[in-house]
Amino acid sequence: MSWSIKVPSSTSNLGAGFDSIGLALNLYLDLQVTEADQWEFVAGSECLEGIPTGKDNLVYEIAEQVAEKFGLAGQLPACRVDMKSEIPLARGLGSSATAIIAGIELANMLLDLKLSDDDKLQIATDIEGHPDNVAPSLLGGCVIGHYDGKVSYTQIPVKGVTFVAMIPSFELKTKDARAVLPNQFTFKESVQASSVANVSVAAICKGDWETLGEMMEKDHFHQPYRKALIPHYDELYYYLNEDAYGVFLSGAGPTMIAVVDDKKVFSLVKQWKADYPDYQLLPLQVENYGSTVEKIREEIK
Repeated sequence: MSWSIKVPSSTSNLGAGFDSIGLALNLYLDLQVTEADQWEFVAGSECLEGIPTGKDNLVYEIAEQVAEKFGLAGQLPACRVDMKSEIPLARGLGSSATAIIAGIELANMLLDLKLSDDDKLQIATDIEGHPDNVAPSLLGGCVIGHYDGKVSYTQIPVKGVTFVAMIPSFELKTKDARAVLPNQFTFKESVQASSVANVSVAAICKGDWETLGEMMEKDHFHQPYRKALIPHYDELYYYLNEDAYGVFLSGAGPTMIAVVDDKKVFSLVKQWKADYPDYQLLPLQVENYGSTVEKIREEIK
């Protein structure tokens, strides 16, 4: 018996939507799962080189957490899992969130748990601590979420724009990027920060990308602190912003994303690649369908 699990990547925050706004993108983690005598995870792409090959793989660890939650610890049937990924690790494109969703889908499938999307999202958010990446990877589209022990969310359709990722060669661990954030704001600072986030959400709902771009620049929550960890931040920000609706730090970084009108993408990406040949440039579209699980038919011999 074999199955296919496919999970889209994500970008999060979109400026001021810290830990609460995320968007699914068309880069994917693919798993081909086949019953076997023992657990084995096989890397089939450069992004996954060096990953753990046994039960210390994150996907298995998440699946086992789910099994334990439902009183089924140790009952996951052994499988060989062939993994391919287009998502660079530690670049702010939700690679760990895709592994979490993949692990939940794996447990749900192997143990026939019949979990709803809301069940899966609650489990994923309990594990991750916030919904910004796991929600869009599970559900697709743009998801705005809140978590206080219970996750609440709404989805917003996004169209007419392309998200151009500028990916540098170096990694930035989320733990390091969180360490530079302030522990508290004054009341006045909190009002300013939340009002920027509020307008950002309204702009996404209306498809008002110019206003969203303005709000991205005014973010108080994380970009002013994290940009010190990213040597290219100011230079790239002002360069890209000349032709984009807005520019934001994807997740914890170091990837930066420019929000670009679909009609301008081809010419802009060509120019940006010429000017910044050391970066990987990816024009990405919104993935509206989230994670998928399919049974693979056995060929009759």
